[in-house]
Amino acid sequence: MKKKLFLVLFVAMCVVTAQAQIDLKKVGGQIKKQTEQKTPEKKPAEPAKPQSQPTASPTPAADTKPAAIPETGKDVYVSVNTGSNRNDGSKEKPYKDLQKAVDESPEGAIIHVAQGNYLGKLDAGYITIKKYVSIVGGYTDDFSQRDPLKYRTTIQPGPDAGGTNANFGLFAIDVHSNINGKILIDGIIFDKGLMNRYVGLNATDDRFKAPEGVQSGHLNPPGKQIGQPSMGGPSTVSNQLLHGYLKGNLIVRNCVFLNGSHFAIQIGNEGGHFEVYNNVFLSNRMAACEIYGKTNKPGEATLDFHHNTVLFTWRRDWVPGDKDMGYGFRYMTRIDATVNNNIIGCSDFSALDRTRIDSDKNIEAQRKTSANNNLFFGNIEADLTLPSGGGKFMRIFAKQFEDVDQLAEADGNREMSEAEIKTLTKAIDAAYLKAFLNIEGSTSSTYNPNSSENLFRSAMGMNQRGTETNYVSMYGNLYPMDKAFDLFGALEGYGAQKIAQ
Repeated sequence: MKKKLFLVLFVAMCVVTAQAQIDLKKVGGQIKKQTEQKTPEKKPAEPAKPQSQPTASPTPAADTKPAAIPETGKDVYVSVNTGSNRNDGSKEKPYKDLQKAVDESPEGAIIHVAQGNYLGKLDAGYITIKKYVSIVGGYTDDFSQRDPLKYRTTIQPGPDAGGTNANFGLFAIDVHSNINGKILIDGIIFDKGLMNRYVGLNATDDRFKAPEGVQSGHLNPPGKQIGQPSMGGPSTVSNQLLHGYLKGNLIVRNCVFLNGSHFAIQIGNEGGHFEVYNNVFLSNRMAACEIYGKTNKPGEATLDFHHNTVLFTWRRDWVPGDKDMGYGFRYMTRIDATVNNNIIGCSDFSALDRTRIDSDKNIEAQRKTSANNNLFFGNIEADLTLPSGGGKFMRIFAKQFEDVDQLAEADGNREMSEAEIKTLTKAIDAAYLKAFLNIEGSTSSTYNPNSSENLFRSAMGMNQRGTETNYVSMYGNLYPMDKAFDLFGALEGYGAQKIAQ
């Protein structure tokens, strides 16, 4: 018998272990005092108290009051509790389904939406908007009173909606015909907290157990699953809370954007003025607001983002070493954007992102971006990121904004004072904030050239394998809706203000 000679080549490598620890920016002993209900067994390093700083003059509170609801245009009424889709949409005979109301309304109509949860046609889990209309929520069922925080109009799909709305935002805008047309979205609560897939409260792995007092474990981001018992939907899908493409003018005000798994707002501006103000954004993945220009004419697409409260924006996935996304607001290409009088805090990466550069140097040179009178606290990496070349980012904090060339105006931006932190944290869910301030994480990798698998793979001329373990104590956890409303009017002149009735 002819003997065969096998040559086995063993490649020895040392075990490589990498340890990366998440360090939260020190935000002041006052936060810790406000949120801790009992002393943990193992304390993180005591953060330094912020220095008292002069208070910048905020935009007068009167400027934050919402403009009147349009008085021209046909009035259409919707009530999921008392209406019927066989009705005529009048106040006495309202429609039941918001999608029905949008479809039946003429251009320029004002759609008044009563309290209740609206899920679209046949409960598909989303609403499409293909005309210039105003959608105004927060009414009683008889439309005699309006208070968006008391009579809540919600778009809150359940666990099964992922099979029907995966390719749509909860509101999906698709309107392109009139640069002078207008869409108003006022007093709507967008929440994917019931639809997303989270690690359950019965997790068996201590690394993924929900922090004390938090309502869920980690978010399972789209395309990735954590092998633990789960709660919520069967999977997390990559759809936004508010998404689409619009030529014309857009106003988004007095809304709540909650538990978004793939941006809260992501819209293409095809020409026109967008204004996003007096909203609350909580626990959204990727970014709270990303509005980009889709026009080649400089200055044709503009955006004002002001008096919003933006907290707990999460990066793309939980792996500690992957610093990708996790922004409060993104300055995007081909749109002039002003960012004023916002509160942006507890971003998993940075409050503001100005890293996107247009490939057309002439268009980029004419782009105007600014930031004035914004308050920041607890953003893990920076208050502003800038490109530094080679795919790297510069990390900038508020006190340096005036030296940033990309900001045409940069006045009054600062870290929150101790007194402001004390006031604001009273309106934030205490357990959620405490867990964020105590985030810990690590990544470790190992390689054993003498494992039975690697000996076999080496003999076969195949690449060898190692293992990588990632851990982070909190990521995209469910934020309770009821606590979101406390943030309206939490700090006078900054962030979302009280809604004028």
